Amino acid sequence: MNISEQFLPGSLGAIITLHGNHYASNWGFGTFFEAKVAQELAGFASRQAGNDLVLIAHDHKGVAASLILDLNDPASGERGAHLRWFISADRCRGTGLGRQLLQRAVFHAEAHTEGRMWLTTFAGLKPARHLYESFGFSLVNEAKGEAWGTAVSEQEFRR
Repeated sequence: MNISEQFLPGSLGAIITLHGNHYASNWGFGTFFEAKVAQELAGFASRQAGNDLVLIAHDHKGVAASLILDLNDPASGERGAHLRWFISADRCRGTGLGRQLLQRAVFHAEAHTEGRMWLTTFAGLKPARHLYESFGFSLVNEAKGEAWGTAVSEQEFRR
């Protein structure tokens, strides 16, 4: 497994595809969600700063996982670094790859934001929630919403 700290040709499309396929097949999310991921990820890639962290894992089949730590998200404020586009391909789930990427993100946040991080997700992603909580994230807000184009119980976690 090779972990790159920069976008390589095709990385953006592969990350969007991972999200689109996973959330469509497991949660019924549609085109709205995939377009939202594409727009926001492209926006980040266009404004990426030197202190942001990009982690993209590649294996023999291509992009295997991603995690972006956005230290310059205008919406962050006092919440610190915004953890975004964190996903592993099905073939990599349960291998410890996600834990490895999140550990690197926590180290980065500790160096740049005194460890303050936040993320949004939704209820029902039990393995992800367990991973977040094992790194000191706590649920701070939960409400019904349609930010992803489908009605879910949206959650915000902070560390």
